[in-house]
Amino acid sequence: MTSQFQVPDTPPVVQYIADGSQTGFAFPFPIIDAADLQVLVGAGDLSASVEIAGVGTSDGGTVEFPSAPAAGQVVTLRRAMAYQRTTDFLQGAALRADAFNEAFDRQVMMVQQVADQMGRAVRAADFDLPASLVLPDRASRAGCMLGFDGEGNLQLVAGDDAATPYFVASPGGAARDVYAKLQDAVSVKDFGAVGDGTTDDTPAFLAALAGAAAVEVPTGRYRLTATLTLTEGQSLWGRGDASVLAMESALPLLVIAGGYTSVHHLRLEGGSVGVRLKAAATACVNNVLGDLSLWDQGVGIELDGGDDTAKPCYWNNVHDVLVARPTGDGVHLHVSGAGDTPNANRFARLRVYSLAAATTGSGIHVEDGRFNNSFTDCEVNLADTAHSCVRLGAASDGTLFVNLYTETTGGVANVLLEAGSANTSLTNLLAASGGAAISDLSGGAYTARNAGYPERNRLALTRATELVVERLGFDIDYLEPAGGGTVEPDLAKSVYLVSASGGAVTFVLPAAADAAGRQVMVKKVDGSDDAVSVEEDGGSGPDGRAAVLAARYEQVTVLSDGTDWHVVASSKPRIDGSFHDSEAVVTVDPGRPIHLVSAFSGAVTVNLPDPTDAQSIGRLLTVKKTDPSGNAVTVTRAGGTGPDNANVTLSSQYAFVSAYCDGAAWWTVGRS
Repeated sequence: MTSQFQVPDTPPVVQYIADGSQTGFAFPFPIIDAADLQVLVGAGDLSASVEIAGVGTSDGGTVEFPSAPAAGQVVTLRRAMAYQRTTDFLQGAALRADAFNEAFDRQVMMVQQVADQMGRAVRAADFDLPASLVLPDRASRAGCMLGFDGEGNLQLVAGDDAATPYFVASPGGAARDVYAKLQDAVSVKDFGAVGDGTTDDTPAFLAALAGAAAVEVPTGRYRLTATLTLTEGQSLWGRGDASVLAMESALPLLVIAGGYTSVHHLRLEGGSVGVRLKAAATACVNNVLGDLSLWDQGVGIELDGGDDTAKPCYWNNVHDVLVARPTGDGVHLHVSGAGDTPNANRFARLRVYSLAAATTGSGIHVEDGRFNNSFTDCEVNLADTAHSCVRLGAASDGTLFVNLYTETTGGVANVLLEAGSANTSLTNLLAASGGAAISDLSGGAYTARNAGYPERNRLALTRATELVVERLGFDIDYLEPAGGGTVEPDLAKSVYLVSASGGAVTFVLPAAADAAGRQVMVKKVDGSDDAVSVEEDGGSGPDGRAAVLAARYEQVTVLSDGTDWHVVASSKPRIDGSFHDSEAVVTVDPGRPIHLVSAFSGAVTVNLPDPTDAQSIGRLLTVKKTDPSGNAVTVTRAGGTGPDNANVTLSSQYAFVSAYCDGAAWWTVGRS
């Protein structure tokens, strides 16, 4: 040293952020030698390439770089003296003041360096109570994380075995690397999402979905400006309504483009569509949407069959979802291209609610969808601007509804079945809208159980092993062809009232083989002289011939057994009779009430059946002689006598006797 200086209480380090133009930097602490100053730019040591001025002065000096460090780089100037003693005072030798001062200066400078390094170390606060902060031995702490126990003492966090560099979730669990454990799921905030409702978090979401299969959305409001797409096997979940995804563009918010994905516990706001399920590279199947609330979309949830029948939209599950304030449909199933219709998708506990929005679509709209799309415990509550609460389109088939509740403030149809819709099933419908409970344009192509008004049930072909009916009604069709002629009903009704006031009418039944089990009643209701003839298409007709209804109010009821049509009831039933012209003794069949007997070949005896026979009781039998011969017909009973306990002889042509059986005897009730 060439001069004396003071060592002030100044930290032995100073740092700057380079601006890209500055080359000179000051240091406020003294150094004894230029080698005592370390110059760092970032982590690089540039001490040998700079010029140092101010060595040996109390106020420090400056460092001059040959060129300015790059903007943003951290420039560090620190005193880095070696911890060593360079002066030795000999016994009895002269004690020079300059040497003595330099030795003390070095000691103070070294103490300042140590104090600076201690200030950068992790240590207990000055006011803290004593605690053990001693590390275990090297082998014990290898691969472990540091933690603290309930007393604030140092401990290792490494599961059950402190010597194992793994994490164990609980006793009995498998040991896992902590880094691997942290990779199980990622948060959108790991990719820079802010969730303050102002920052555009779209890039963070896109990066997270591109880099991870399972993505968590922490509490926050995340502003989005582009569609988020989930592909095969991905999942996206949050903290319920506290995790808000807010779309600011007129684009779909979420698109499920593959299968086996899961989206749950989120609030989705805005966008043309809340969630669209439409296949891209893989089929859109077995996806799950659950515990979601969707607000202010054009369409809440859209299932699109897409363009490729090999990549369908099948077997997706939607549960516990609220669709609020949609401007169009709450849920829409359709196919936009050449793909298959969305089929066999399940919806449970879905609620579509207009609130104050002027919804113009339907709460549930199955435009295209076949084979068992089902809706269970769902509710639709819309404004009176809506098209309908539930709408089944022409390409819908086999749609199932159980426990459906519909409501509007006006006369909107509760359930609208468009022409072409088929096999819709409604069970337990509570229709609270002022419109029709079931507005049917399908021609009755649906079934209803405890659904509709005023009719609560409508069943298709049904087999009942036992049926008790307290009140029976029939669906009736009225036919009155203007000029008479032929009518060929499809038997959609059970009772046909036919008027022949315009001319004779031929009522043609379908072939018996095409109507097995069907029963139909046909009744003539006009007073004209023209008849209604009931015939069979390609067949012989009821009981083998046409049934002619000639007078007003005459009717016939016919039943098909799949082979023939049979008369089962008639206002003028045909009477079955027998003609006998060759027997000398005729035994009467009680099932045939008329017996015409010819005695032209000789006298004939006609034996009535035993009056105590169950087949005889209540029967009315008539026996008539038909021939002009003088041979008599005697009406008697085998082993007894005839009517009124006497034999009756019919001697002349056309003579007859009518007898009634009361179970004990035959009684004459008519005689010529």
